[in-house]
Amino acid sequence: MSIRILLADDHKIMRDGLRSLLEKQSDMEVVAEAENGRTTVQLAQKLLPDVVIMDIAMPDLNGIEATRQIIATAPSVKVLALSMHPNRAFVTGMLSAGASGYLLKDSAFEELARAIRVIVMNQTYLGLGITKAVVKDYVRHLSATGPSAPHLSPKEREVLQLLAEGVTTKQIASRLYVSVKTIETHRQKIMEKLDIHSIAGLTKYAIREGLTHL
Repeated sequence: MSIRILLADDHKIMRDGLRSLLEKQSDMEVVAEAENGRTTVQLAQKLLPDVVIMDIAMPDLNGIEATRQIIATAPSVKVLALSMHPNRAFVTGMLSAGASGYLLKDSAFEELARAIRVIVMNQTYLGLGITKAVVKDYVRHLSATGPSAPHLSPKEREVLQLLAEGVTTKQIASRLYVSVKTIETHRQKIMEKLDIHSIAGLTKYAIREGLTHL
């Protein structure tokens, strides 16, 4: 039986390249693609693929938050992070969210294929490009370390990303199926918790913490 894979990356050329390589593997098939985190979550919940290959820096909902939502609602799905970022914040954020593996985009395809086969066997795979220091730091602080913005709730991180990406309060409310007042309350709490009182400041914070990107 083939390993069913969902590709999540906001760059089409990256998805096309991965699909072409993966479908040459006799034991793998790409069942869907997504260009942002929110669509990824929806497709993962609907299709229940064996593996989601997840970029981190995606619009609308970043890979860390998308992973957290997938694992919460479809725990049988394995998530493999595929990112250009090797730093501790991203690695810790993804693994704490429930990802089964982390690989850098400059890795050889053979390593990606190996990682996929490893995580479907309920094992964890950390790419060769992840430094020993990052791995040691993750193991040492796993129990105490939260996601990239640990003192914000998951919903607050989701709202923060959308605010940083220039989405209006009304649009956020519509997208998250809540009232405008609820989003305004979230925004106020975010500003109070971070002691940041401007959208520009929140945007800088979100980019620094890996919740979104320029």
